[in-house]
Amino acid sequence: MRAGIQSEVGHQPDENGAAPEQQPPNREAERREAAGRRVFFAVPVPADTVRSVAALVEGVRATDGVAVVGPARRRGVLDVRWVRLDGLHVTLRFLGPTPDERLPELGAAVHDVAAASRPFDVRLAGAGAFPSPERPRALWLGVAQGTVELAEVAAGLDSALVALGWPTDERPFRPHLTLARSDGVRAGPRLARRLMAAAEGFSATWRAERLVLFESLTGGGRARYVPLVEARLGG
Repeated sequence: MRAGIQSEVGHQPDENGAAPEQQPPNREAERREAAGRRVFFAVPVPADTVRSVAALVEGVRATDGVAVVGPARRRGVLDVRWVRLDGLHVTLRFLGPTPDERLPELGAAVHDVAAASRPFDVRLAGAGAFPSPERPRALWLGVAQGTVELAEVAAGLDSALVALGWPTDERPFRPHLTLARSDGVRAGPRLARRLMAAAEGFSATWRAERLVLFESLTGGGRARYVPLVEARLGG
């Protein structure tokens, strides 16, 4: 295992002591090895703010008549695809499939950019949908405070990545907190409007203190976000 990178692809004996070669093939691990890990940089949202956002989301879903059952939050037939709330984050740069041999230098970039930054406050307020509430592909909460600081950290990452051979990110940086994907869901516009109405009085402020390189794991349900490398802002 390379230093600083938490390996998610392991072959360990099972609870009955079976050897790795006796285990069924791990198709997800094979896919990741062939295509590279789907990685991105982000600022994670702390647990107390996650709880506030979860309460907002559950209120929107309950108003819409969508069942919310236990921690799994079962999705209704007409519901949009809500993200895992335990992995909420503000994305700064998405790289996509990346070979394992590039991960150490990305980890070094995390530490360098974090050391050159300082903790700052972020306030979530307002909601919307991309590209529009009438034809939404994603539902999100807005960032009302901390946009300048988030943009500065994103710019620092962009410079570090260009130095490592990645192209610069030409897209305008628009910090937001993605809550749901709604491609092709008939209820998407209705839920977008309900979320926007519910968020009119919503505000949650938190302290951004960490920069993280995440891996996105797909398959078997909603994507999971596993931290590979993280560093505190300000060192």
